[in-house]
Amino acid sequence: MGFFSDLWSFLTDGAQWRGEEGIPTLFLQHLQLTFVSVLVAALIAIPIGVLVGHVRRGGTIAINAANVGRALPAFALLILAAQIVGVGKPEGFLRVVQSTPAFLAMVALAIPPMLANAYVGVSGVDDDVRQAARGMGMSGWQVLTRAELPLAMPLVWAGIRTATVAVVATATLAAYVDSGGFGRYIVDGFRTGDDVKVFAGGLLVALLAVGLETVLAALQRATTSPGLRRQRSTAGPAGVSVEPA
Repeated sequence: MGFFSDLWSFLTDGAQWRGEEGIPTLFLQHLQLTFVSVLVAALIAIPIGVLVGHVRRGGTIAINAANVGRALPAFALLILAAQIVGVGKPEGFLRVVQSTPAFLAMVALAIPPMLANAYVGVSGVDDDVRQAARGMGMSGWQVLTRAELPLAMPLVWAGIRTATVAVVATATLAAYVDSGGFGRYIVDGFRTGDDVKVFAGGLLVALLAVGLETVLAALQRATTSPGLRRQRSTAGPAGVSVEPA
């Protein structure tokens, strides 16, 4: 019980809730890096995945590129970005992420799942649905926005949720390039041999990941048509292929 007592004392200590390394400040830094990285990655990956899925060409290239991106170690990307752009504080729009190398590494980490899911979601729409939409006089753009995208939204959201949780967890590494966030507790704890601080940092990251996953799941449900929600709920586990738990 001594360890958990020390953990409780650490988390409830007023000193941990004030200053530049207080929990609120580190929480905001972690959240900002996650939000901006996932947003930029989504603006890159989802349009490409949707377009490739719609035209049904280049899918092999898109999936292979996503698989290569998943295979790249996030820490290696972080170090490579630090060597290329340096570790100094960014300016302008990127000031909210504290570190340009951390931002670039997190964007690279978030792109593959969103690209793959957007492609699979759109390309997997039944041909009968496409033909019925065209038979109603819809243009290619209308088929995409009125038929394909609504049906693909569950998988698109699954990619966003997967990417977000991955970035939240991996953003702890950003503390190595002075990006702040809850990784600060983990890095400093390892450096000083403070197991309580390391565990506290990991616990806070886990709580943030669960919180964001809950919010995104609610957003997914709100933007998915009731008919699709009922279909997926009755499909059972076999009806869920790439959506996170």
